[in-house]
Amino acid sequence: MTEIAQPIVSDDVAQALAEGRAVVALESTIFSNLGLPAPANAEALELCKKAVLDQGAVPAVTAILDGRPHVGLTPDEEQRVLQGTRKTAERDLAVAQAQAWDVGVTTVSASVALAHAAGISVFATGGIGGVHRGSELTGDISADLDAIANHPVITVCAGAKAFLDLPRTLEYLETIGVPVLGWQHDWFPAFYTRSSGLSVPHRVDDEQVVCDVLRFRSRPDTGVLLTVPIPVEHEIPESRITAVLTAALEASDRAGITGPAITPYVLERIEKETDGQSIPANLALAQNNAAIAARVAVASART
Repeated sequence: MTEIAQPIVSDDVAQALAEGRAVVALESTIFSNLGLPAPANAEALELCKKAVLDQGAVPAVTAILDGRPHVGLTPDEEQRVLQGTRKTAERDLAVAQAQAWDVGVTTVSASVALAHAAGISVFATGGIGGVHRGSELTGDISADLDAIANHPVITVCAGAKAFLDLPRTLEYLETIGVPVLGWQHDWFPAFYTRSSGLSVPHRVDDEQVVCDVLRFRSRPDTGVLLTVPIPVEHEIPESRITAVLTAALEASDRAGITGPAITPYVLERIEKETDGQSIPANLALAQNNAAIAARVAVASART
């Protein structure tokens, strides 16, 4: 019989799951220096945890520590994650355990897989990966999409990262059978901006409908993508962010940056070019996503 390693679930998360209470999984890459520079990464962690708790759910940060996957962390373990520099996607989970990685911060794909393994059905992040520009030549498509399609988890995000090929990302999500929902919004968000100009396939206006979409899925392992626009007061105008993104992508091409290294490189360039405006935008959308995810988790627990 094939053995699949189970994550270590923290006491508070395990108790909440045993009692049928709401739990929200959170990725750890955003809380590391790969996601946000210090001290903004620590602020993001506290804001997201508080947003989940304030809605009546329990936060469960995912990570690799000492070669073991964890769902839910102690304060000491959170401090290790804040210093983490080794990104861990779903494909890396087995390697991280086999090689006993000290600290591995989990991406969307790894976090969705660990949430499913722990019995958690709602996960919150900032923005997901997707189909990269030029993918027709490079084949670069984020593992996030495959993970969402193959684990029955509701992923709550502010759309896909704005420097991706968003029309192809939506098309790919349709191809792999993932329902894409817009939270009280008709347009697919583009991370820093509320609308990419692309409509979402389905708008939803309350959390119970989101839960029902997962419940009525036709494939047992397919997840749901719930997109939540950044709060309007923290939106970066499209005219400004488009120019910054173009410059950042051109710089990454000149530097020969490829694969998983593109995201942190581009985000760092965006931070510099927006005079740090991207950091409060990141914090606001991550906190908002966590709060909406907790509302969905509470509705799911009631069901």
